[in-house]
Amino acid sequence: MLSSLDIENIAVIEKAEISFSDGLNVLTGETGAGKSILVDAINAVLGERTSKELVRHGADNAYVTAVFENVNTIVYNKLDELGIDVEDGEELIISRKISAQGKSACRINGKPSTVSMLKELGETLVNIHGQHDSQKLLNPDYHYAFLDMTGDEDDYLERYKNEFNRLVTIRRQLKKLTADADTVDRRLELLEYEIKELEEADIKTGEREALQKRRSLLQNAQTVIGVMKNVTGAISGDDDNMGVSSVLLSLQKDVSAITAVDSESKKLYDTLDALVDKCEVLKDLAAERLEAVDYSEGELEKLEERLDLLYRLSTKYGESEEEMLAYLENAKLEKNSIENSDEEIERLNAEYDEAYNLTLKYADELSEYRKTLAKQLESDVKEQLIYLDMPKINFIVDFQKGKLSSIGYDKIEFLISTNPGEPPKPLAKIASGGELSRIMLAIKNIIAQNDNIDTLIFDEIDTGVSGRASRKIGLKLKAVSEHTQVICVTHSAQIASVADTHLLISKEYKNERTYTGVQPLDFDGRKAELARIMGGLEITDTLLKSAEELLNGEQ
Repeated sequence: MLSSLDIENIAVIEKAEISFSDGLNVLTGETGAGKSILVDAINAVLGERTSKELVRHGADNAYVTAVFENVNTIVYNKLDELGIDVEDGEELIISRKISAQGKSACRINGKPSTVSMLKELGETLVNIHGQHDSQKLLNPDYHYAFLDMTGDEDDYLERYKNEFNRLVTIRRQLKKLTADADTVDRRLELLEYEIKELEEADIKTGEREALQKRRSLLQNAQTVIGVMKNVTGAISGDDDNMGVSSVLLSLQKDVSAITAVDSESKKLYDTLDALVDKCEVLKDLAAERLEAVDYSEGELEKLEERLDLLYRLSTKYGESEEEMLAYLENAKLEKNSIENSDEEIERLNAEYDEAYNLTLKYADELSEYRKTLAKQLESDVKEQLIYLDMPKINFIVDFQKGKLSSIGYDKIEFLISTNPGEPPKPLAKIASGGELSRIMLAIKNIIAQNDNIDTLIFDEIDTGVSGRASRKIGLKLKAVSEHTQVICVTHSAQIASVADTHLLISKEYKNERTYTGVQPLDFDGRKAELARIMGGLEITDTLLKSAEELLNGEQ
């Protein structure tokens, strides 16, 4: 469950530290005090899209940190999937920093994370139900999803989706192969040209790098040859000059003559002997380089032509030799596929028929399963609505058969009849705001019983409802909170009166700035707040007494 929320520089909230309990938590306050901003902050830390407008004016960054305790196995599995280590029983801490430039920095238990990781994890931690959910209830395109969430069998939809995706893939392959003849002929002609061009080029892996090295050497060949000739000439000498080797040999001979009378000269002799050997080695190295640099006339020109060909091919078929060779292989495969397209089309048609029949079979099974869910949903919603003071409303899940799509062929729409004898009609046409809120609460309550989410947040779901119905909604939320933590933003005193924890959102003005604060209320504080909600600015003894009766469950 969500145990605490720390907010800093979010809209009008400069700083707030909020503690939540298990059970039912309600947040109340005057309009504009910042109740919805708390929900925005929770959305932000759960990875929902946000903007720099959320950052308090004048602040560089906004911060939100949420702490969760006693998370369930599904959360642990998601953490493991995301590579986040959390020990059993350890707190889960999620934080997000939003800069005034709109950038985000996220952490999960101190480990840097992405917004998408927060979103994936957030979907296992919290469900937020607000007025926008009621808008979804008005849109039949979402009704299948509400119905599916009431069940605990995912196999029907998953199996259908897998087969439907296979069907779509086969259909695309067939469409590609059965394009008009002119297009196929042009494609085949292009493939033949490309294959011929690449095969004639006879590309070798690593060839371009070797050619570039050889070109660099040849471009500087004259300089290298001149230097090597100078080295060999200096060592060997010529008709006019003695080479270094000859000079050293002559000196060695002279020193040899005196070693008999001067034994210390032996060291000098040995050194000269070593120099003579090194000169020979040096001469051999220079000769080897001369031989390596030697090239035939026109070699550089041919080399440039080859490099130019490889460059032109690389702009068409891939930057490296490996990519060009891979392109060649793929072109051959595609050419072969086109040339054998009749056999391939026949094979794919057989596959398509098999996939279509299976898809239709799984769509039938999915539809039958949904109809079973629909009967139960109709019964459950009816029961919930009776409790919520809507006994005359008849709730119907209507099925029409449409085209196969990614969700099956069912066109599902929720219909209601508000009075006995009247034909059922779409929610959007006859449901009032208050009725819609109660229908949504009924559906959410049913879904919650099959849900593994530990925290439910209801954002002003009581809109358009008052009096006795509000009290029933509060008691229903209280019942839900017995097995799931519930956080509810409300304007209803009847709902707030049954809370386990009551938090007051208030704002004040200092130095021409707006500040919002959050504080838990004791019994007297709750009584005063309920009186304010019921009576507005003037709190009378009568209102206080009524508030106390609400808190004591006497109304």
